[in-house]
Amino acid sequence: MRSYLLRRLPSALLVLFAASFLIFAILRLVPGDPATSLAGPDASPATVAAIRDRLGLDAPLLSQYAHWIGSLLTGDLGPSYAIGGEVSDLIGDGLGATTELTLAALLFVVVLGTAFGILGATSRSRWIRSAIRVTTTAALAVPPFVSGVLLVVLFAVALGVLPPGGRVAFLDAPDLAAQYLLLPALCLALPSAAVLGRYLKDGIERALAEDYIRTATAAGIAPRRLLWRHALPGALPPVVTLLGMQTGHLLGGAVLVEAIFAWPGLGQLAEQGLQRRDYPVVQDLLLLLVAVFVVVQLLTDLVYAWLDPRIRWE
Repeated sequence: MRSYLLRRLPSALLVLFAASFLIFAILRLVPGDPATSLAGPDASPATVAAIRDRLGLDAPLLSQYAHWIGSLLTGDLGPSYAIGGEVSDLIGDGLGATTELTLAALLFVVVLGTAFGILGATSRSRWIRSAIRVTTTAALAVPPFVSGVLLVVLFAVALGVLPPGGRVAFLDAPDLAAQYLLLPALCLALPSAAVLGRYLKDGIERALAEDYIRTATAAGIAPRRLLWRHALPGALPPVVTLLGMQTGHLLGGAVLVEAIFAWPGLGQLAEQGLQRRDYPVVQDLLLLLVAVFVVVQLLTDLVYAWLDPRIRWE
């Protein structure tokens, strides 16, 4: 497993390097002077010049890129001129909230996706299979900004059992924090849970159609044992890869869901940075999201290789 990890690391680092260069280049192609935008319309020329000097905008582009990467490696991300405060503090605060939302959504994805997949593949009731098919189709067809509003109208306005938005830290009040977390996590998880459920259903059906499963069924082995001991483990490796990909989608979808439910995470920070053209915040935040996605994919590959040793041998 260690040798497999060492073989995967160079490609992951190459992806991070390419992503950092693209993020840096694309932001520099945006029309307008970043220093003027950050300083504001009423800023003096001295203030604009100070910001330009602090960001190194007078230096050649390659020097600016090297300065930015050096600041990242040393942890000195500098101040945010438009939002206010240190960039590292802003990202650190938002990262905790987004991680909390993403992990809760991932839990919903695993639980709902597993239930959809197993029931859809093994249930003998036509009504249950039809209900699962309709649910997964609706979860995929309805975008999060629509399902989020529907969830708020149903559970916050009509029933009044859950808050419509905001966040409470778990350390302050765990029970109240769970109430604030439930709706945005469910909204974020529904499309990925539907994808995972359909993929798992197909994998279980293919596994149950294998000759050795039919032979074991004819020999009188309990269907539940065949499902949990043979069919489900055989369907897991590709599902793990899909789950890793869906984790990346959860991180991307968190931007929209956080806006719907006023969740103070990286999504709201990215929105503020883009609106105010706070380039230091935006470029650091984008690279962080890419790095998280790369790490998730690397961990997914390791889990896949652990489940299927043939991957390591190849």
